[in-house]
Amino acid sequence: MILVCNGRVITHDENNPFIENGAVLIDENIINDIGKTDELKNKYGEAEIIDADGKVIMPGLINTHHHIYSAFARGLNLNNPPAKTFTDILKNVWWRIDKKLTEEDNQYSAYTTLIECIKAGVTTVFDHHASPFAIEGSLFTLAKAAEDLGVRGSFCYEVSDRDGDDRLDAGIKENIDFIKYANSRSDDMVKGMFGMHASFTLSHESLLKCVKAMEGLNSGYHVHVAEGIEDVYDSLNRSGKRVVERLNDYGILGENTFAVHCVHVNDREMDILKETNTTVINNPESNMGNAVGCAPVIRFFEKGLTVGLGTDGYTSDIFESIKVENITHKASLCNPNVGFMETGTMAFKNNSKIASKYFKKEVGILKEGAYADLIVVDYNPLTVMNENNLFGHIFFGMTGRSVDTTIINGKVVMKDRKILTVDEDKILSKSREVSAKLWDRLNS
Repeated sequence: MILVCNGRVITHDENNPFIENGAVLIDENIINDIGKTDELKNKYGEAEIIDADGKVIMPGLINTHHHIYSAFARGLNLNNPPAKTFTDILKNVWWRIDKKLTEEDNQYSAYTTLIECIKAGVTTVFDHHASPFAIEGSLFTLAKAAEDLGVRGSFCYEVSDRDGDDRLDAGIKENIDFIKYANSRSDDMVKGMFGMHASFTLSHESLLKCVKAMEGLNSGYHVHVAEGIEDVYDSLNRSGKRVVERLNDYGILGENTFAVHCVHVNDREMDILKETNTTVINNPESNMGNAVGCAPVIRFFEKGLTVGLGTDGYTSDIFESIKVENITHKASLCNPNVGFMETGTMAFKNNSKIASKYFKKEVGILKEGAYADLIVVDYNPLTVMNENNLFGHIFFGMTGRSVDTTIINGKVVMKDRKILTVDEDKILSKSREVSAKLWDRLNS
């Protein structure tokens, strides 16, 4: 048993939201007790002690939409002409990069990205992968890196038409093989979803293939939806229907499906998302960086949708995305009264709810019976911290680099900002070698 104690405990459990000088008892991979430090020390004198020394103890963060494969774009100069549209960005950057990825690139993109997740306090990651000329085994490569590091994760491959029928079929097979593999595991650390790129890169025939392949499998779809306006135009031209309507016609929406972005959706589409109980994932920094617009998240809340928070590969630091999510809606709507409570709900309540549907026990919350995924954050508040102002302290006082200790599934994977499961320096050194080779291939 491990007792993480002497900290200010933020639980995200509405029945017991905050404990001053609190402690959390971990028994194997489960939270077994939570309460005041003195009480739990007396009760569990045999437990190994991790002394938070006044820091904040809180649930590990969850990223509901990431792109590990984008890691090696950091610092890359492709000498492209200025992009005029979102499609230009895809064609000139991401679709150039992903075509050149090898199995080794996938491996080191995964190690380095997931190390950054751990160091930013992210304990569960839902990833959406693409490497069209290194598809076979790619999800297993990502999952192996997650296993080595100790990260809880869900992985899928983004199926599309853009590289021909053979690549389409290989992507479908990779998704199905990995979902079956993940479903066969008993450790509840790895899950699989069926990834699709987007409506505008999938024909009628391809969508039918995807849906047929998913018959009888216990999983859901993970798909970009109306991220750029081009997706809407394409769907109207193909089917006479908007993106959400088109996907719904194929039975792709539902309680296990992630509709990612949903920047360009109207009220009727929101109603469909609500009726089908489909999860929406917003990615504020990516939307701003790609200049696709601000998703109508406030309207989503008014409609009663479940909206989660992801990063879309823009960063691995959910604390950073929390800050942006809060202010982007204020700026977009010219309304200072929106964004704050919605962001807290997305990052903590909804991301926990979304992820917990995929795992056997709850994640993203500190309560008895939940998985022991928690972090210690080096934050000493300069004002009073209590159960009524926790969001304010998290939003304005904490960053990913404030995370001191990360525990996942009851295992300490980082202590005093040192990764304990792998040799971080060795991996980063090798990553620089591997990424340099990729850059040479891209610019040759």
